Amino acid sequence: MVRRGVVALVALPGAAAAHTADAGGAESWYLHWSFEPWVVACLALSAALYLIGIYRLWHHAGRGRGVSPVQAAAFAGGWAFLVVALLSPLDPLGNQLFSAHMVQHETLMLLAAPLLVLGRPLAAWAWALPFQWRRATGGFFHARAWRTPWLVLTGPVSAWSLHALALWLWHLPVLFEAALASEVLHSFQHITFLFTALLFWWSVLGATTHKDKGIALVSILTTFVHTGALGALLTLAQTDWYPSYAATTAAFGLTPLEDQQIGGLVMWIPAGAVYVISGLLVAASWMNPGRRPAARLA
Repeated sequence: MVRRGVVALVALPGAAAAHTADAGGAESWYLHWSFEPWVVACLALSAALYLIGIYRLWHHAGRGRGVSPVQAAAFAGGWAFLVVALLSPLDPLGNQLFSAHMVQHETLMLLAAPLLVLGRPLAAWAWALPFQWRRATGGFFHARAWRTPWLVLTGPVSAWSLHALALWLWHLPVLFEAALASEVLHSFQHITFLFTALLFWWSVLGATTHKDKGIALVSILTTFVHTGALGALLTLAQTDWYPSYAATTAAFGLTPLEDQQIGGLVMWIPAGAVYVISGLLVAASWMNPGRRPAARLA
């Protein structure tokens, strides 16, 4: 069955193009863009504030101060991946194929989230505010009442645990099916994935001391193990977990189980490769204490 799933993954684009519109619109899935007003508004606002912020920051402090051009490019890349995950045809396709849904989730968590963290958006957004607002905001975020819970939330144990819980709980059939049936719950699922991924990558990429880098390496490797285990369970399962896809996968030349196997492989192999590469980079930095961290998030 796994072999059939791999073959189906290779044949998916051709299968999608070969079927007619009366089979669930499979032939024109690439034309169906999603433009949820609140999603578009959030993306536009975040980009506008970031551009205003880095313009003011570079104008007052000098180009590259606070947020370097490389970090600005990282934010642009993360923002672009958010567009791919939330607005492109990948979003409606995820309602027809579990495998496409997995690609969407991994795009949010493994591509958009780390790039956004590297882009230092909080620094840029702060500079987008009027001067008095910026002072008040800075005072608030440096106050103990905020700083203490924030340090706990973004600590490696909390960030790792919240991200792991989000991954495993949302893939329970009862919760995943509920998200497919409710647009509100579906949006909350995506918010949960993105938010916990941001916390996770913040804890990893923000490591500066030798000890913190060692903890970050452990976080990455253990996340690689448990996400790989979930991907393996999906791939090697003998029955399909999510009945909602039974009515739509045939239009793409797939059985529900084959579709699930492809989704499991996406989580198991390509996603696992991202963790391995990230772990190697953190390990290189950990073994070379004099090396500057990839992102200065303090």
